[in-house]
Amino acid sequence: MSLSINLPAACGLRRYALRDRAPFQAPPAGAQFDRIAYSAAHVVADPLAAIDPWLQCAVDWDATIAYRQRLWALGLGVAEAMDTAQRGMGLDWPTSLELIRRSLDAARDVPGARVASGCGTDHLAPEDAHNIDDVIRAYEEQMAAIEGLGGRLIVMASRALARVARGPADYERVYDRILSQAQEPVILHWLGDMFDPALKGYWGSDDVDAAMRTALDVIAAHPDKVDGIKISLLDKDKEIAMRRRLPAGVRMYTGDDFNYAELIAGDGQGELPNHRQSDALLGIFDAIAPAASAALAELAAGNVDAFNRILAPTVPLSRHIFSAPTRFYKTGVVFMAWLNGHQNHFAMVGGQQSARSLQHFAELFRLADGAGLLEQPELAVGRMNTLLALHGVDGR
Repeated sequence: MSLSINLPAACGLRRYALRDRAPFQAPPAGAQFDRIAYSAAHVVADPLAAIDPWLQCAVDWDATIAYRQRLWALGLGVAEAMDTAQRGMGLDWPTSLELIRRSLDAARDVPGARVASGCGTDHLAPEDAHNIDDVIRAYEEQMAAIEGLGGRLIVMASRALARVARGPADYERVYDRILSQAQEPVILHWLGDMFDPALKGYWGSDDVDAAMRTALDVIAAHPDKVDGIKISLLDKDKEIAMRRRLPAGVRMYTGDDFNYAELIAGDGQGELPNHRQSDALLGIFDAIAPAASAALAELAAGNVDAFNRILAPTVPLSRHIFSAPTRFYKTGVVFMAWLNGHQNHFAMVGGQQSARSLQHFAELFRLADGAGLLEQPELAVGRMNTLLALHGVDGR
C-alpha cells in the first residue's frame, strides 16, 4: 500500500500520495567523474547545547563529519565552511576553522577525497574595516590558518571589501596580494547579492558585465594561481559568457542552483576545453547528492540523456529551495537532511529552521518525492508529520 500524508496547499489540506521509486545507487568505489563536483556542505547543529541559538554556535561534530563522509562516498568533493554551512549567518570564524580542521582530518582516511575550504574576512566586522589594508590582513590571517592545516583555499567574497572598496582598482589590489601569496591554486568565489545583500556591487560595479571584466582581469594576471572561479549569479548566460573568456586551464565552477544541469552538461562550444562546460560547486548538491552522483556517473559514461533525465526533476526542487529570499536556502538543505535521516533533529545554527513557512516545507516535500530524493519514505513521512503536528496540523 502506498504512503500518503495530508499536506498544506493553497486551498487547505490535501492528501498527497508518495511515488514508488527505487533509490539512486552509489557509484562503485573508485568511480571517476569527468567533472569536478564539490558539494557545499551544511553543518549539523547541536540542539542539546546550553547556548542562545540566535547568538551562539554549537555544532554536532560527529553528525557533521558523517555527512561529509557520505558525500565523499558518493564521489563528491566537499566545499567546506561556505555559505551553505551558514558562514556569516551563524557560523563564526573560530568554529569554521575547527570545522575545516576536522574535515581535513577525516578526508585523509578517504582515498581521493576532495576538500576545498572557505577563506574569507568574516572575523572582521564590515563596520570595523576602515581601509583596504584591513581587508588584506583579514584575508591573510585566514589564509595562513587554513594553509597551515594543509587546506586548499576557496577565496570567498568579502563583505568588508565590498564596504570599503572605492572601485575596481581596490579589488585588483586585494586579490593581487592574496593570489601572489597562495601556496596552491585557489578557487575564487563570486556570490551575487541575491545570496548576500552585503555583496552588492562586488568587483567594484553594480553592472555585472563591468564586474566580470574586473574579475577576468584579476584571473588573467594570475592564471597559475587560479584553479577556477565559482559564480553564483543565477544567470546562465552570464556564466557562459564568462566561461568562454577564461584562460586555458581555469575552470568555471557553476554556482547556479537554477540552471546547473545544462551548465554542467555544457554546450560543446568554445575554443578551449574549459570553455565548453562547467564544473560544479553547489549548495544544492548537499540536498540532491544521490541524484547528482548518479547523474555525473552517467555523464562520465557518455550517457547525456540519462544525465539529463536524472537531474531534470531536481531542478524544480532546487528552484524552490533557493527561492527568494535566496539567502534562506540553507533551511531547505537541512530540512532535506533531516527528512532523509542524516541528522536526528531539525534545528539549525542561528535558529534558521524558522526561516521558511510550513507551506514552503510542504511543497519541498512534494518536489523531493517527485525527484526520487526521499531515501527512506516511511521515515520522511513520519518526520513530516512531526513538523505538521508542531504547527497544529494533523497529517495522518
